[in-house]
Amino acid sequence: MRRTTRFRELVEAPEILVLPGVHDALSARIAAEAGFAAVTCGGYAATASLLGAPDIAQLSMTEMADMYARLCDAVALPVLADADTGYGNAVNVARTVRSFERAGVAALFIEDQVAPKRCGHMDGKRVIPVVDMVAKLKAALDARTDADLVIMARTDARAIEGLEAAIERAQIYREAGADVIFVEAPLTVDEMSRICSEVPAPCMANNVEGGKTPALSAAALEDIGYALVAFPVAATYAITQTLRRLYAALRDTGETQSLLSEMIGFAGFHDLVGLPQLREMERSCDGFARDLLERLADPDRREPSD
Repeated sequence: MRRTTRFRELVEAPEILVLPGVHDALSARIAAEAGFAAVTCGGYAATASLLGAPDIAQLSMTEMADMYARLCDAVALPVLADADTGYGNAVNVARTVRSFERAGVAALFIEDQVAPKRCGHMDGKRVIPVVDMVAKLKAALDARTDADLVIMARTDARAIEGLEAAIERAQIYREAGADVIFVEAPLTVDEMSRICSEVPAPCMANNVEGGKTPALSAAALEDIGYALVAFPVAATYAITQTLRRLYAALRDTGETQSLLSEMIGFAGFHDLVGLPQLREMERSCDGFARDLLERLADPDRREPSD
């Protein structure tokens, strides 16, 4: 089954889809090992990983497409991609969709912020006119070659124009053909309930630890009516704290043996990243090559010609 088709099935299932945020191919492998059905990688985590910088539109479209290609090569899970503002107007959006689709993503979302955008839970956001966003959605829908590629529309209008305007935008984006709707940064549970009840589409919640939206469990969000929930930055925050402890201990003590209980082992890490499978492939290819050369060198072992 194609990853796009699988992602659609997961969105349409009665159970909420939980999307852990990953920030590189290694974290994607760890999420797959944990048993998640799909993953996401947002611009916040990607910018932190690739640049060590904040999410204020510093990565280009091609840098993000390259990152998604690595993620999709590392795991077989469907990947939800962050296409930011589409990186320009409708023409640019079309190229973005084609590039992300070639990278192998199963879904992507485009937002209605003014470029350069910023993290949805930061202050100072601005949004483009509705007509411009609808044009971008039209371009995205027309550009996909796989009809099952999920196109999600995100609106950041709650922080600028209020909840009513955000819901109205969401309804229009759904009418324009968006498969899934993402109203970013509602402030209360009541607002979240209104979004799910008034927007006639599968809706995504966004759990950003320390952000503006109440952080609810997946079960609570399912009860409200959400079809999927992303935890886009939890892993990035966790690994930041873990590395701070590790580096501080190494600096102060000059050793890491006291922290071995917090680390994966040498052999365990190789299992995680697939070294045994690669070694087996090497042996298989080497065996094939040696057998072929032996057959060619021995006339009695050659296959009869037609």
